[in-house]
Amino acid sequence: MKNKTDFAILVDSGCDVPIEYQEKYPIYVLPLYINYNNTLYKDRIDITPEEVYEKLEFEIPKTSLPSYQETADTFEKIYEDGYSKIIAIHISSNLSGTLNLVRLVSEEYKEKGILTFIFDTKNIAIGSGVYAIFTAKHIDAGKNYEDTVQLLKSAYGKSRLFFCVETLEFLYKGGRIGRAASLAGSVLNLKPIITCDEEGTYIIAGKERGRKKCIEKAINLAEEFAVRGKKAELTIMCSGKVLGLEKIKERLEQLIPNCIVTIRGQISPVLGVHVGPGLVGISIFIVE
Repeated sequence: MKNKTDFAILVDSGCDVPIEYQEKYPIYVLPLYINYNNTLYKDRIDITPEEVYEKLEFEIPKTSLPSYQETADTFEKIYEDGYSKIIAIHISSNLSGTLNLVRLVSEEYKEKGILTFIFDTKNIAIGSGVYAIFTAKHIDAGKNYEDTVQLLKSAYGKSRLFFCVETLEFLYKGGRIGRAASLAGSVLNLKPIITCDEEGTYIIAGKERGRKKCIEKAINLAEEFAVRGKKAELTIMCSGKVLGLEKIKERLEQLIPNCIVTIRGQISPVLGVHVGPGLVGISIFIVE
């Protein structure tokens, strides 16, 4: 049975919150959608990451938000489960309209007495999901809604994500970066490292010639961010079949004192649409 508290946690599937946290805590997930020729697939429910990558050679699908009704139904479910307060944590509002959709629905349910705090992570994937994990852990500590909201506000900016991609083609075709940035990464075998800036928009944090140097650069960037604090939790994720994740884990553990490094595996299919196979991502969350 999920821990009982005075609030529920709402996330979207783009946050990549691990299943064990979803099962243990009152975490409700709004699935994003993948659209092939007007056929909608719910992220991680109706389609797997592997299926997305297999089809990319033939068709690059569109991605879309949950419907207003589906979002309202999720609020209704939370209400029926006995929660009158929600902490909603979502991927960057500059990369997805999900947060604004949740904001609209929350105004409707405010009239029913449901209080909702909406947190824009200005991040993506597990870089957003770590805030939900952080929030869930405060349930174990016995924190109430008001205290947890304040703690979450104080944690803003403590998460960063660096990911190496094989090509910028998919980010360009999905409208996430401009054509000039896409072309810049296609010459001389330059492999880009992507992160989110303070506005929650994709930027190129660096480019290296060849995959090996790109991953090493991402590891160094992760180290630079992690040592800003006394203790950090790092997560490694990928898209498609990627080898060498254990070696990346060992390298991070060697470089960064007082860190915990976890390999989480595949990013969500909806994010895979925008980056393609071959991604290696390193998320850093400063705990102290």
